Amino acid sequence: MDAITNAVTDSCEPMIVPDLFIQEVEGKSLIILDVAPGMQRPYYLKKKGLEEGVYIRTAGTTRPADRVMLQELLLEGKNKFFDQQPIFNLKVTASDIEALCHSMRETAKKNAVSDFQRQEVKNLTVNQLISWGILIENNKQLMPTYAYAMLTHQADYPPVVQCAVFKTEDRAVFVDKREIDAPVQEQVEKAYQYVLEKINMGARLQGVYRQDIYELPPDSIRELIANALVHRNYLEPGAIQISLFSDRLEVTSPGGLMRGVTPEKMKEGFSKVRNRALAHAFAYMNLIENWGSGFPRIFRDCRDYGLKEPEIIDFDGDLRVNLYRSIGQNVPRKTDQTQTKTNQTQKTDQTRKTNQTKTKVFAELKEKEKNILAYLQKRPDSTQQELAEAISLTLSTIKYYTKRLQEKGYLERRGTHRSGEWHVIIK
Repeated sequence: MDAITNAVTDSCEPMIVPDLFIQEVEGKSLIILDVAPGMQRPYYLKKKGLEEGVYIRTAGTTRPADRVMLQELLLEGKNKFFDQQPIFNLKVTASDIEALCHSMRETAKKNAVSDFQRQEVKNLTVNQLISWGILIENNKQLMPTYAYAMLTHQADYPPVVQCAVFKTEDRAVFVDKREIDAPVQEQVEKAYQYVLEKINMGARLQGVYRQDIYELPPDSIRELIANALVHRNYLEPGAIQISLFSDRLEVTSPGGLMRGVTPEKMKEGFSKVRNRALAHAFAYMNLIENWGSGFPRIFRDCRDYGLKEPEIIDFDGDLRVNLYRSIGQNVPRKTDQTQTKTNQTQKTDQTRKTNQTKTKVFAELKEKEKNILAYLQKRPDSTQQELAEAISLTLSTIKYYTKRLQEKGYLERRGTHRSGEWHVIIK
């Protein structure tokens, strides 16, 4: 035990002091080593140094941290945020600050959902911008941060948002595409309007009034786009991609999930802020609500629409969220009251039948087996490694359960090992 402790403390910087104890398991004495998460990130191997000695865990594998990850870890270790870091070569004047405050206040009023909320929008002050980290004081001089640059569209920030519509369920055929190059708060609105233009819209009658309804909940679309912009990793050079397919709306943002955040936790409202200044600004402008409340609301709205549950995918370096459309039952653009009721009835019946079938088929399976089958129904061309990363299991666990599912007759592999597909068998 002393040798293990010395090996850990001598090899790592900052120093790690593990907790070691002995535990009896089936008549054998095991040495248990427990290392609690530390706050002095990043930790690295002394012999390799800070540049090459930092390692991270991703989907059950260990790999060296790249330059962007190392930068993020350094900021996290100092309890700092990228968007609050100063830009030294960007100048700001009193009139610039006044213009930004006025613009943000007008945006907040525009996004207010009630007269009361609109009246509650307060005037912004320089001190408020400083407290949020949009401006910082240095030698009695005000300096802009990256958040300021993103809100005013300067110094090549923010990166563009790429929007596209595809004809099929993959990226084979473009129908339309657009790049949105604007201040970050305007990117939210322009991307949101782009999606609304491209999805189907129908109507329902309530008494003598006609109400237009989109096939996807508009509030969820807006929330998803705003979350992508406020939580993406701006150290990464890539663009947020908003892709509309025949079966889904896909929003992909660079950076992946922060450490300690999982898709399951996100569904329950757990959140960690990656860009604190932008989060304050978006909350003031009524672009987002309370931190962490967005995803539970998205899941609830999609459930109320009778849609398939949204999917959160954390893969190497990116985070993707899918909102699924009602394939074959899209809301028509023109409809009367009778047709609307018929479509709603058919949709409800179909949803009920689908849920009953899934319940019957999956009742005897374990939770991991259910997750594997559910994912392979949507992504039959996935490799076992991709499957492991998507549902956060090790590769050996995936191999074990796919073999069991094949033996039980729920799963079948068609084609070759490299170019084949999985086929989920509904009994």
